[in-house]
Amino acid sequence: MKLDRLIGILSILLQRDKVTMPYLAETFEVSRRTISRDVEALCRAGIPIATSQGVGGGVSIMGGGRLDRALLTSNELQAILAGLRSLDSVSGSHRYGQLMEKLAGPGLLAQEGGVLIDLAAWHKGSLSEKIDRLQEAIGSGRLVGFHYYAPSGESQRLVEPCYVVYQWGGWYLWGWCRSREDYRLFKLDRMVRLSLEEVFEKRQAPYPDLSDQRVFPIRYQVEALVPPQYKWRLVEEYGEASFVVQPDGRCRFSIGFTYLNSAVEFLLSFWGDAEVLGPPEVRTALGELAKKLAGRYGET
Repeated sequence: MKLDRLIGILSILLQRDKVTMPYLAETFEVSRRTISRDVEALCRAGIPIATSQGVGGGVSIMGGGRLDRALLTSNELQAILAGLRSLDSVSGSHRYGQLMEKLAGPGLLAQEGGVLIDLAAWHKGSLSEKIDRLQEAIGSGRLVGFHYYAPSGESQRLVEPCYVVYQWGGWYLWGWCRSREDYRLFKLDRMVRLSLEEVFEKRQAPYPDLSDQRVFPIRYQVEALVPPQYKWRLVEEYGEASFVVQPDGRCRFSIGFTYLNSAVEFLLSFWGDAEVLGPPEVRTALGELAKKLAGRYGET
């Protein structure tokens, strides 16, 4: 990818006084003409790069812009490598790890950093393909069409893609939905039959506001009591501050939910051991569900 290559070239120039065009071309496995265009792109971006011909010539950053290697310790480089490997976990290739090898050398990859990050979901195969196609669509400015499954129902969407986002433990597409005439988030696992459509004129897209308050506003503040054996779940999912231990040993927690069904599903996961104190809508929904289950599975 061109962006990967530009970052790689800049990193090399920051670490070395001067390098040659043939060296950069060989390092990134492209032609010298491609490297020349990349250097021009970096210059247009405002980076002061100088080129010189002949013996002793090459490419360098003007004004002594060399980066002291001591500024990046081995641990810091390992942290960068862990991040790049995490992208490889969903890319279906090893291109980010290969980029790191070009920037820091193979010796770093042989070291054990102690951190492994896997961003892939259960649907890793289809997920990698979707991410690659969406990145292609964003880079080429093409519309994407897909069939979408949502809690509200199924629909066919045509979207101007802006960003592929990893958030809340899942992958999403953020873009302008032509059906809703607004920016929307679409979960990649719910997208099927993805296709790249015609080129569109890109609009000035704002950076997505992905704060929990914006995407998942609290509509149901659930308060409940659960036995102490569920402490681990509350700590794991919401933190130790989410509950207070009562004199009888039970844990009283208060957790906000956007959707009623999400609150009910969470409370049902305690297998009937959660005593719901409020709100009334949640208590009513649980009672109605209990009657429905009793009617279906209870004894006559």
